[in-house]
Amino acid sequence: MNEQTQPATVRVFIALAPPDPAKEELARELRPAYDTHPQMRWNRIEDWHITLAFLGELPAERVPLLRSPLAEIAAHHRPPRLALRGSGSFDDRVLWSGIEGDLDELHMLAADVRTAVKRCGVAFEERPLRPHLTLARARRGDRSSAVEIAATLTGFTGHRWPAERLHLVGSNVGRSSGPIHYRDIEAWALGSGSPGGA
Repeated sequence: MNEQTQPATVRVFIALAPPDPAKEELARELRPAYDTHPQMRWNRIEDWHITLAFLGELPAERVPLLRSPLAEIAAHHRPPRLALRGSGSFDDRVLWSGIEGDLDELHMLAADVRTAVKRCGVAFEERPLRPHLTLARARRGDRSSAVEIAATLTGFTGHRWPAERLHLVGSNVGRSSGPIHYRDIEAWALGSGSPGGA
């Protein structure tokens, strides 16, 4: 197979991304944990996102079908104002930061995104939306690091920011032995009133 050939499938999700100042604010709070817990598998700051719908592996030819409906949704949803707040862990292994702010607007946006995905004939496992930012994963057998770090962030509340773009994201999970990397397939401005990527 030619190295330039596109894979037959792509791992896809739809998300919002905090702006750089919000990420930097949280990264400053995490700095001591980076030093005290280097064994954690830390997500790259540029990859931090709030997943609205995780679609999993899709045939590459299905992905373009999502563009027009997602552009339409983005155009007609106002940007929710959000903030990063506190922390916790899933299963004592996945460290996350919580989200506060216009959560009703966030849930409506996620519901519209999920409805559009289904109308495109894309089946996916629909889980309840628990808005969060995944920060790191503990290695197998480490049941304390994520909990310890989360405890240091309970009082953290970042500044509010508008979620300005809806992102259709692809990842390289399972395609290499290195760290996971995400890339925007496309992104659309929220609340622009007219569908169009940028």
